[in-house]
Amino acid sequence: MFAFLKDDIRAVFDRDPAVRSVFEVIFCYPGFHAMLFYRLSHWLWNKNRTFMGRFVSHLGRFFTGIEIHPGAKIGRGFFIDHGMGVVIGETAEIGENCTLYHGVTLGGTSWAKEKRHPTLGNNVVVGSGAKILGPFKVGDDSKIGSNSVVVKEVPATATVVGIPGRVVLSGEKRVGVDLQHGELPDPVAKAVSCVFDQIQRLEEQITSLRTEQAKLNSELERYRADEEDTVS
Repeated sequence: MFAFLKDDIRAVFDRDPAVRSVFEVIFCYPGFHAMLFYRLSHWLWNKNRTFMGRFVSHLGRFFTGIEIHPGAKIGRGFFIDHGMGVVIGETAEIGENCTLYHGVTLGGTSWAKEKRHPTLGNNVVVGSGAKILGPFKVGDDSKIGSNSVVVKEVPATATVVGIPGRVVLSGEKRVGVDLQHGELPDPVAKAVSCVFDQIQRLEEQITSLRTEQAKLNSELERYRADEEDTVS
């Protein structure tokens, strides 16, 4: 457990430029505090002391605003930035070096006593307010945009945004953990831009057709005038 906590402290230094000392992490970071409660509650849970595990987990929720079920499985180097409102369900599984921002939910869509929460691969970044709901996998090195709602499996090295979540980038392998979740593409803005471009092309075509029509009308008028002169 202490080896895991050491990796958790290192993760804070790797991914938060505001941190200045180990003491600051230990005393001032609710994400790290939540992991302290989780590691203990998870140990109790695995020892079949389920009530004590849930009680310690509840204390962690009370003190940090972060709810992690003791049955969840979380790997090394896990980092919760800010953290308020994060919820991680019982059957959730999180790989190594993952990052969650505040308001993230790893939730379920079933009441059955089975695997009902998502599995995150390694090096996954989940933006603030995102909801990942269901017993599917989010592949390694993927990014989930802020406030996205993901309800189906995400391939590795993918970037997902929107409601429901859609893959907007795929196959871009990254080195380490990429925290630039605020620089994700906006598919709605792109679609609107494409519509405006199409409208502009249509307007140009209409203008061209009107010009051609005016030329044809002018030629037709001259032809009629010539016919009238010939008849007279």
